[in-house]
Amino acid sequence: MAVSLTARIANRARRIAQAETRELPALLWSFGYFFCLLCGYYILRPLREEMGIAGGVQNLPWVFTGTFLAMLVAVPLFGALTARLPRRRFLPLVYYFFIANILIFYALFQFDAYRPEVARAFFIWVSVFNLFVVSVFWSFMVDLFSSEQGKRLFGFIAAGGSLGAVTGPGLTALLAVPLGPVNLLLLSAMFLLGAVVCIHRLGRWAQVRKRPASARRADEAVLGGNMFAGFSLVVRSSYLLGIALFIVLFTTLSTFLYFEQAHIIAQSIRDPAQRTALFAGIDLAVNVLTVVTQLFITGRVLPRFGVAGTLILLPLAAAVGFAALALTPALAVLVVFQVLRRAGDYALTRPAREVLFTVVDRETKYKAKNFIDTVVYRGGDALAGWAFAGLKALGLGLAAIAWLAVPIALLWGWVAWWLGTRQQKLAKTRNA
Repeated sequence: MAVSLTARIANRARRIAQAETRELPALLWSFGYFFCLLCGYYILRPLREEMGIAGGVQNLPWVFTGTFLAMLVAVPLFGALTARLPRRRFLPLVYYFFIANILIFYALFQFDAYRPEVARAFFIWVSVFNLFVVSVFWSFMVDLFSSEQGKRLFGFIAAGGSLGAVTGPGLTALLAVPLGPVNLLLLSAMFLLGAVVCIHRLGRWAQVRKRPASARRADEAVLGGNMFAGFSLVVRSSYLLGIALFIVLFTTLSTFLYFEQAHIIAQSIRDPAQRTALFAGIDLAVNVLTVVTQLFITGRVLPRFGVAGTLILLPLAAAVGFAALALTPALAVLVVFQVLRRAGDYALTRPAREVLFTVVDRETKYKAKNFIDTVVYRGGDALAGWAFAGLKALGLGLAAIAWLAVPIALLWGWVAWWLGTRQQKLAKTRNA
């Protein structure tokens, strides 16, 4: 019975993902890996959002700057690790490190969970944790799968994360009161351990599948280079600089919307518990919409419209969304825009963005990609946070700032189209 059920699940996954039989083990372990990873993160996210407000909305630009500075320390350390250890060793070590961090915060929260200093430190740590572990996940994926495979499979794999992102807020809503929010940190650590198990299984799949001996040796080889190689790789490549610009424009708009959200929600809802519940509700809506899209739409949109056609969808939607928010800066408009924007990012933009890295070499996949996903991402956050604060200091209201975001979204769309066409050319050259 169990074997029959497993076979049915595997066949259903193969049909939905349009996967080949030989790809199924890696597809399902990747699905499980991302499920555990995002489930663990989304258990923490509602608490992080409340900590951001508890630390003071006026302090958010400083918190975003602190996150960027933390990334400046973390990325060279990651570069040094990848330069000295093979993939099978450094990947688990990253997650063990963050599990240890969770246990440290659990101990700190036993004293006073809502002290402003602890709240801000936790907000910064979760912001670093989120980008870092997800970046490492996708680096592994673009290393395992080709560009053609990515277009078919990344939507389904991303759905594993979205399903975890649905489960995480559900567990938080169900267990926060009987267990207490702080005790959920231990549950998050358990899911990260599950992700490590999936990493080991994927490593074994990569070793035993029929590949040239040179590819198997590459899995065991260290990447070499130095701790700052990610930066140097990016500045020497117009393609990677284009991806970095794409990320900066994306984070600028995301941060503007995040700050608009913080101000509108702080003005509309005074009770911290109600705010936490609203954040969890937004997360739940985003992730339900995302997982449905990833399972049944993404794997068909990417092969049909290509990377360029898929990447341009969210910038155009963002231009419309900010215009709507400028006309009506109300809580309901904000929630609808935020849900649609985040779902569109997770379901369509993120898988397409990861396909961009399938046409570069292995060192770039881990080092340059990690630099872009973390330092560039959080640097864009910090700059956008201070830009928002500066615009507010000049007397601009939320509606005026939303109008300023519209041309930024259109520029973002042009960059997205350019990157998609470059990726197509590089993929053809790589396969020639």
